[in-house]
Amino acid sequence: ATGLAFVYALAVALIGGLAIGLALGYFRLAGEVFEPVVGAIYSIPKITLYPIILLIFGLTLSAKVAFGALHGIFPMIIFTMGGVKNAKPVLLKAARAMRLSPAASIRHILIPTALPEIFTGFRIGFSLTLLGTMMGELFASQRGLGFLLMTAIDLNDVKTILAIAVLISAFALATNSLLLAIDARLRRGAAPQPLR
Repeated sequence: ATGLAFVYALAVALIGGLAIGLALGYFRLAGEVFEPVVGAIYSIPKITLYPIILLIFGLTLSAKVAFGALHGIFPMIIFTMGGVKNAKPVLLKAARAMRLSPAASIRHILIPTALPEIFTGFRIGFSLTLLGTMMGELFASQRGLGFLLMTAIDLNDVKTILAIAVLISAFALATNSLLLAIDARLRRGAAPQPLR
């Protein structure tokens, strides 16, 4: 149940964050208007929004997905927007000279240029989505590792508490190490090569 909620939440955060970040980065005026709004919403402690999510979705899988995605979508938006804004203006001028549509410019120029930043946003969003999904299960859930952990705490079942903590920590550490290695490789590939 936890894995399913996490995968759905991560997909929502990735697709939604990428789409919003690309749009706000490509359309500069929209980016300048909405960037402070995104920053302000991101600064709100997400736990304060959980009662509203429960009112909307109830004690269902959708509530955990929404709460997890709420944590992970903002790093994706912010890093994608920053990566697109840092694209060389000459590339966009060339796209306009070749009469590329906005969709083609985004697909062929902006995404490859901003890929290291996008992946960094994904890496941070991955961790925050996992955190949000687990928090959603801790506070109000009838299934999953968070529910099992709270039940074990109520029963003072130390073995189960430790087993869940080790399982989550091992998964998070292994995945984060892999994502860090990929991130470093992408950044090395994007770095300008010295002239020989």
